[in-house]
Amino acid sequence: MTAPRPGSVGFAAVVALIVAVSVGPLLYAVMTSLEGGGGLFTPGLWPDEAALANYAAVFRDQPFARNIANSIAVAGAVVAVSLALAVTAAFALARVSFRGRGLLLGTVLSVSMFPQVAVLSGMFLLIRSLGLYNSLAGLGLSYLMLTLPFTVWMLTTFLRQIPKELEEAALMDGCGPLTVIGRVFLPLLWPALVSTGLLAFIVAWNEFLFALTFTLTAETRTVPVAIALISGASQHELPWGRIMAASVIVTVPMIVLVLAFQRWIVSGLTAGAVKG
Repeated sequence: MTAPRPGSVGFAAVVALIVAVSVGPLLYAVMTSLEGGGGLFTPGLWPDEAALANYAAVFRDQPFARNIANSIAVAGAVVAVSLALAVTAAFALARVSFRGRGLLLGTVLSVSMFPQVAVLSGMFLLIRSLGLYNSLAGLGLSYLMLTLPFTVWMLTTFLRQIPKELEEAALMDGCGPLTVIGRVFLPLLWPALVSTGLLAFIVAWNEFLFALTFTLTAETRTVPVAIALISGASQHELPWGRIMAASVIVTVPMIVLVLAFQRWIVSGLTAGAVKG
């Protein structure tokens, strides 16, 4: 039997480290969510008495189901609006020649580089002046500032890889710009739309600062704020088990989405990196 090569052992060690760092926090959250009372401070890889009391308490003591519905509604609307605006903007930036196109594209990308706290006060004044404070519509409007720049940038990169002959043939057949986008580009952009839309959904789903600032009541909060405000049933009870249970509840759907669309995500992310 031949001894393993040092290179293969090192590669296996690196892979094991990556898996431990990636999966370890989720496993810890699952284990902690099944603990109760003093079991949180008992060492061990598995709870002595696994129970779902923390999961039941999350939905019993606060409107967590409503918070999940709020996050789904806001993130879904943000993805739909971002993709609709980004497809048309990317078509203009990738296919239409005009002066300042590169500067405009760079400006769009630079918007996403501003930290949220730098634009928080201005966004708060805008949301309040529009009468959208403490509403899901206000959250959706603020989230567009986070998702729209990189969505436009990514779809512009993908559109540049599509041969111009397809567009020219459609124009010769009498198709207008919207018909070219809907009939020619969208079927080819399906992997890019899935990967970009999923990234935008994750950004909107996990956003915390705007959601904390622009919502006031428990009925309009999204899941990140709801998790941050979880407290124990009594003054001396630690809420870590409930926080971990809520974290697992909102993390599992993201994992399922990534696994379900994994094939389109990989093909979409690699398509923009290869010059056609």
